[in-house]
Amino acid sequence: MAAAPVWSVDPRTGKQREQVAVEATAQEVDAAVRAAHAARSALADRAVRSAFLRSAADELQAAEDGLIETADAETALGPVRLTGELARTRYQLRACADLVDEGAFLDVVIDHPDDTATPPVPDLRRYKVPLGVVAVYSASNFPFAFSVPGGDTASALAAGCPVVVKAHPGHPALSELVAKVLRRAAARHGIPAGVLGLVHGFEAGTDLIRHPLVAAAGFTGSVRGGRALFDAAAARPAPIPFHGELGSLNPVVITEAAAGERAEAIGAGLAGSMTLGVGQFCVKPGLVLAPSGPSGDRLLKSLTEAVSNTGAGVLLDHRMRDNFVSGVAERAQLPDVDSPVTPGAGGEHTVSAGFLTVPASRLAGGDAHDLLLEECFGPVTVVARYDDESEVGAVLSRLPGNLTATVHLSEAETAGEGRGTQLLADLTPLAGRVLVNGWPTGVAVAPAQHHGGPYPSSTSTSTSVGGTAVERWLRPVAYQNTPEALLPPELRDDNPLGLPRRFDGRLER
Repeated sequence: MAAAPVWSVDPRTGKQREQVAVEATAQEVDAAVRAAHAARSALADRAVRSAFLRSAADELQAAEDGLIETADAETALGPVRLTGELARTRYQLRACADLVDEGAFLDVVIDHPDDTATPPVPDLRRYKVPLGVVAVYSASNFPFAFSVPGGDTASALAAGCPVVVKAHPGHPALSELVAKVLRRAAARHGIPAGVLGLVHGFEAGTDLIRHPLVAAAGFTGSVRGGRALFDAAAARPAPIPFHGELGSLNPVVITEAAAGERAEAIGAGLAGSMTLGVGQFCVKPGLVLAPSGPSGDRLLKSLTEAVSNTGAGVLLDHRMRDNFVSGVAERAQLPDVDSPVTPGAGGEHTVSAGFLTVPASRLAGGDAHDLLLEECFGPVTVVARYDDESEVGAVLSRLPGNLTATVHLSEAETAGEGRGTQLLADLTPLAGRVLVNGWPTGVAVAPAQHHGGPYPSSTSTSTSVGGTAVERWLRPVAYQNTPEALLPPELRDDNPLGLPRRFDGRLER
């Protein structure tokens, strides 16, 4: 049977643009993984790795115009948004190169023998080594930053792991172009093209996660798709780490005092955050706990005005559009749910932003209203209005894990008065990033960043953004009583590579 064609589709019209490739067969997936496995030695030298990452950033910059044009044609995200995302992606690659040059991620620890300890300590030397080939599953909503050249790929290459990417069907032409750019950067440093493999197709994705030479996987996407791959990774004869980002509601709590101080500003800020990128951010605030009463009414009036002035937008593909339209319609039909601004179909190819309101007491039980506690991808949020503080705690206690959780406090509450401290404590178990008086959309690429959280927001405790993302693709190895001449240079006493390390209990920079 002939392989199915892979088409590039314009989400603004729903029409096919061009055939880009064909879905990979099991044999082609095997060939891509084996080529990546064979390229491991080319990444062994840290200097080569960091130079490769910098060249990848440079090549992406040189090819920017064509990449942005193709990305916009396949995602409808717009040149301004895409240009910023590509700049972020280049920064991420260069930040990973800096990490490789520094070498702290190797976590070198050397302990010399100590016969006086109980029990005695032998000569022990520990550092981290790359796992092997990493499978990366691209996201639809970030065609650069969470796709072929994104954080999973950059951090895996920084760790010394070759990558095979399963392209997202929403931007296959862009995926092919970016893969060529990265391979061109690899060639500049004598690294084989197989260091970055690319496959298309649903079956290719499942073949990839089951391949015996794949040592770990990174995924950003839906709960359903991610959970299926997570289970497949665990069911292998030799299970592998699966670092998946699956879905997040990103709750927001607004105290009555905060609404009393600045209801209008909070309403406008919420509108901007929930409609940013047509609501297609994994950190979109999807549930807001706001007070009843006059201050809450002012907040809703501001939110209504701002959302009403937001134009219709195009989602990433028509399947997502259909899911959004049916999803908001199902939620709006629930008892006691109102639609001050009705979300849904904005046109044949577009959707309109809106929000739903519901009494918070409706979310404290376990009925059909639980649907409101599930992520709805697109420009919609649910505002649950509470009458007293106990309802806030009751709703929060029923939430699954999230990427983010936000609280808006008054000036006095931020100074330690009132419930600010308790609310922060209540939100911390729910999310990997907790915000005060801000909005979760926008994830800075920084060493202290954490983009992950309790399940189902992610399947592990790691981050997919920031310097520590590289730790996902490494494992520790300790050498005991090993002669100096046989040790890797990273673990030798004279430290020929000048690495930061912990040497007999002392931190050396």
